[in-house]
Amino acid sequence: MNSEQTAVSIAIYHEHPDWFRPLFLELERRGVDYVRIDPRKHSFDPSESVVPFSLLFNRMSPSAYLRDGVQGMFYTHAYLAHLERLGIPVINGAKAFAVETSKARQLTILESLGLDYPKTRIVNHSSQIAQAASGLRFPIVVKANIGGSGAGIVKYDSPESLAADIADSKINLGIDHTALIQEFTPARGQTITRVETLGGKFLYAIQIHTSGDSFNLCPADICQRADGVALQRSACPIDAPKSGMRVNGYTPPQDVIKACEAIVQSAGIDVGGIEYMIDDRDGRLVYYDVNALSNFVADATQVVGFDPFARLVDFLEATSVSGSLCRER
Repeated sequence: MNSEQTAVSIAIYHEHPDWFRPLFLELERRGVDYVRIDPRKHSFDPSESVVPFSLLFNRMSPSAYLRDGVQGMFYTHAYLAHLERLGIPVINGAKAFAVETSKARQLTILESLGLDYPKTRIVNHSSQIAQAASGLRFPIVVKANIGGSGAGIVKYDSPESLAADIADSKINLGIDHTALIQEFTPARGQTITRVETLGGKFLYAIQIHTSGDSFNLCPADICQRADGVALQRSACPIDAPKSGMRVNGYTPPQDVIKACEAIVQSAGIDVGGIEYMIDDRDGRLVYYDVNALSNFVADATQVVGFDPFARLVDFLEATSVSGSLCRER
């Protein structure tokens, strides 16, 4: 941190009005000095050497464009780089956010680590989609490079249905005009696993049991345990519909835990989640999503046996005091 720095507070940089209520409650319970920053309405001076906080926790969402926040998404790349130049510790900083906002980059990390993922091609124009899909097994999905909360994903059961939408100009490649053409992976038992990490290390994991009809698997939005016991959804909108998904705590094999830790460490993600499933076609374990904006599971104490927000605030306080991030490499 700059020697002239007078900051004393933690800044929570976020745009979603509901997801981080449990975090704010835990900070307030402890009497931690913090401020909120709205990325949708913000400015900075590139020549400044002092900012009014000692640590920034980046909670900007890649789905902000769905809530009239698209201007905050691309702005955030520049702002995080600015803070890091000043030596301000940024949790989920510029590198992590670059990975968060590009599913193509996520696959590059998985490839570099030798980890399996659904067979994929990357395109930036609709004229390339049919050729990209020709070597894939149908059904496939066209997945926006910047999505978030399951947005920008369309499933096609046949080459004919895909060709019809291409001809009718119905395919949206997303806000950066880049998309993944990817084999649709049927999850064995309609179950996916989400591994949450903190400080580059395993925190907990959950299995999410789905109907297979939705691509939005936000853990904070799950309304019941696998045994049917209702969960208190404190981090999602009050009027959010019940998803019908069920969840249980789970401990993955040690090699999977190590792989997830390697992913987040390679991506520079301090707080994040990795999702994987077993491909029901051939039994392969495939990783398919890397999240820097990770919402903890609803009613976590009931599901995994502890409050991850308490562990998160421990991490924030320790980083704020030390003035630096200790990331595993």
